Amino acid sequence: MTTVDVDVAVVGAGPIGLAAAIDARLAGLSVVVIEPRSFPIDKACGEGLMPGAVAALARLGVHPEGAAIAGFRYVDATRSAEHRFARASGLGVRRTALHDALAARGDELGIERIDARVTELVQHAEGVTVGDVRASWLFACDGLHSTVRRMVGLERPASGGVDRRRFGLRRHYAIEPWTDLVEVHWVADAEAYVTPLAEGLVGVAVLGRPRTDFDEVLSQLPELSDRLRGSHPVDSLRGAGPLRQRSTARSAGRVLLLGDASGYVDALTGEGIRVGLAHARAAVGAIGGEGARQAAAYDREWSRVSRDFRVITSVLLAAAQSPLRPLIVPAARAMPALFGAAVERLAR
Repeated sequence: MTTVDVDVAVVGAGPIGLAAAIDARLAGLSVVVIEPRSFPIDKACGEGLMPGAVAALARLGVHPEGAAIAGFRYVDATRSAEHRFARASGLGVRRTALHDALAARGDELGIERIDARVTELVQHAEGVTVGDVRASWLFACDGLHSTVRRMVGLERPASGGVDRRRFGLRRHYAIEPWTDLVEVHWVADAEAYVTPLAEGLVGVAVLGRPRTDFDEVLSQLPELSDRLRGSHPVDSLRGAGPLRQRSTARSAGRVLLLGDASGYVDALTGEGIRVGLAHARAAVGAIGGEGARQAAAYDREWSRVSRDFRVITSVLLAAAQSPLRPLIVPAARAMPALFGAAVERLAR
């Protein structure tokens, strides 16, 4: 096979991989995306794009179709608290629709895709070789269980002790959305996220411990169960996890980790896509610099653009896994300014 020489090789063609490839191409760099899965690529997720993510996609020339999201509503058995975004709206987008929009933009820009699985990676002073691809830089965008992260020695093993792993489950229902808010329904040991996605379509995602039963969680949510009664699922249940993933660093030589591959806290705040898009922009900006400090520049910018997400999500997750869990919705209702400030901070 003919060797491909490019400025950037992107491993993984999920939303962040495609966005990173588009960003690099718009910066005038040559790019190839390496991905073994067929398109469109689906994944279990909440499918809500925050306003900052919508704006970041628009900067790339990507405008997926979906349902407007005006904010968040937290709900437990007796109370609710909601906050509507102060400025721009978010967007509920089915994962496959988002992937289609990104893939179409990549095709428009002439980004080459190679159907292959990464099984070896060799770094040298001037770049990285992956199979038949030689690149000056490699962006690892291959998700929670990143093969590249492990290959370059940046995998951080899970800590021992109490099993606090969390997993996500998702299913779509053929029903007209009843709100323009993302609803987060809280029960004792799980949350159900309800996202309007399109006319006649709603997504329901459940986050919980290992072996969480999707239908059992819904049975504990009478308000949501009543809403869904009479509708039917349009697809099978899809899962993802464990959600908590850690890396020892975000770069190794000329390999940069982006999105979930760089480490992930939890899906509680729905910020995975927005933060991953910020990683993509930071990576392209860093390799466009001069000298030997490009990877270090990415590490610093990664920390900056990830900080709010990681701090707020970590605090909320700690509360959700502690005796304080039953107080989360009452606290949000009792302190609307604080709840709203946290939502707005994440929505940027």
